Amino acid sequence: MVREELKKSINKALKELKLKEIEVNLEHPEELSNGDYSTNVAMVLAKEAKQNPRDLASKISDAIKTKLPKEIKKVEVAGPGFINFYLSDEFFIEKIKEILKSKEKFGKTDLFSGQKFLIEHTQPNPFKEFHIGHLMNNAVGESISRIVRENGADTKVVGYHGDVGLHVAKTIWAMLQENRTDFKEKDLNKKIQYLGSMYARGDTAYELNESAKKQIEEINKEIYEKTDKDLNVLYDWGREASIEYLDSLYKRLGSNFDHQFYESEVGDLGKEIVEKFLKKGVFEESEGAVVFKGEKFGQHTRVFINKLGIPTYEAKEIGLAELKRNFYKYDKSLTIVANEQNSFFDVVETAIGEVFPKLKGKLSHICHGVLKLSSGKMSSRTGTIISTEKLISDTKNKVLEKITTREFNEIEKDDIAEKVAIGAIRYSILHQANGKDIIFDFDKSLSFEGDSGPYLQYSYARAKSILRKAKEENIKPEVNEKQIKGRFGGEEGNELEKILYRFPEIVERAGKEYSSHYIATYLIELASTFNGFYSKNKIVDREDLDSPYKTALTEAFSIVVKNGLNLLGIVAPERM
Repeated sequence: MVREELKKSINKALKELKLKEIEVNLEHPEELSNGDYSTNVAMVLAKEAKQNPRDLASKISDAIKTKLPKEIKKVEVAGPGFINFYLSDEFFIEKIKEILKSKEKFGKTDLFSGQKFLIEHTQPNPFKEFHIGHLMNNAVGESISRIVRENGADTKVVGYHGDVGLHVAKTIWAMLQENRTDFKEKDLNKKIQYLGSMYARGDTAYELNESAKKQIEEINKEIYEKTDKDLNVLYDWGREASIEYLDSLYKRLGSNFDHQFYESEVGDLGKEIVEKFLKKGVFEESEGAVVFKGEKFGQHTRVFINKLGIPTYEAKEIGLAELKRNFYKYDKSLTIVANEQNSFFDVVETAIGEVFPKLKGKLSHICHGVLKLSSGKMSSRTGTIISTEKLISDTKNKVLEKITTREFNEIEKDDIAEKVAIGAIRYSILHQANGKDIIFDFDKSLSFEGDSGPYLQYSYARAKSILRKAKEENIKPEVNEKQIKGRFGGEEGNELEKILYRFPEIVERAGKEYSSHYIATYLIELASTFNGFYSKNKIVDREDLDSPYKTALTEAFSIVVKNGLNLLGIVAPERM
């Protein structure tokens, strides 16, 4: 990348001037008129060098100018000591050519080339509805998986489902109260709604009725032991329906998994490993339980086997780690979790590192906030849970209200509304930095102007419409050397060029920080610049000698915005 070449030139100039070599910070100026890159290196070194920052910037600039990288047209000193760099016209022309040639590959980097990543996200529990908290985890995890893969990593994506535990026992207890033993319902959504209502009923009984609580705890034990045939029938029916439902929902959301792990696989395994390493001193006995003393590592103590001899969630993570390392020999493992689980994973990952020393330094977790509606955080306990399907459905209905054109038939309208609804929800989650809570506002999230997913999708559809018209007029995208100087006599094209080439840099930064919001922010700036370009230029015009290049810029935009939306897990509709 030109950024790295520029850093080398700056460091070479520092060495020639016998200045301290430092990590050079290069940023894009907020105003495009101030160049394409800017560094504050002179201001950082001025005090130690005992020189005026602007004077030092001039000296560094002069040293760089003696052997400018071919991509740089000019260097200027600005303000209190910034050094601004302007890329050459030839550079921009070549980048447009590269975008048109690379197509869906434009944006790929080798940041993680040769590395193997295992990413776990979306951990819904069978026997319960897939709520908006799971949707948030899915959006973050799916996007980070795509970004890591785009940066060259060999990536496997897995899920983890809690198919055993009290939530299952609560659901089955409620089913038993209805004396349900014969399930003939074929509609999958009705099955899931039924399981959700049964969970809410069982959870309430567990909290308020001591007799029900004891019955549920006994059912929980029997499910683990698989000792009751009638319970096994109910369990198998609910688990099968849940997994079928989750698979259908993942398909709808565009999420792909290489493997799914289940809590029923890891409990006994985790307990066995913890007991083995209890003897080796990794874990300790405390008041009848087995714990990990996290204080030794600046953390806190957590229980891995409780007083009843039952493995806790912590022990199950140990068992899951064993299955993961046997499934895929990774260099880095990322787990997407809610903020409230941060301290849990801090301790668990440390414990895993002590049990499996080869995994030390390879485990990380990425935290996200809570997705809220105007009524606040939703709870499945009260039965007021907002399911993912309901949120998508409500959003989709509002999109359908906006589609007033007669250009589309009912099937096409439904398809567009589905893509726009899911895009709006995903974008609202991903456009903020990791860890922040998200308040989903229907009006803002569905706006076709400004900071929203539909705005990006509409901008892409507009570009594709222009390209279809250009094809009808037999105007082909064309980039050649004659266009290098004074491209159609205005700055609009230059502005679009100045944003388009940055995409691989943005992808790399998003990969380094495991954060999708860099992609989202970039795409909004890109779409805004394109729409400004569109408003000031007639792109398809057979009488205009610059129309082929304007068409080339439009195609380059369509390629980059589609690639960016794909990294967010958002579909780019050809027509809207």
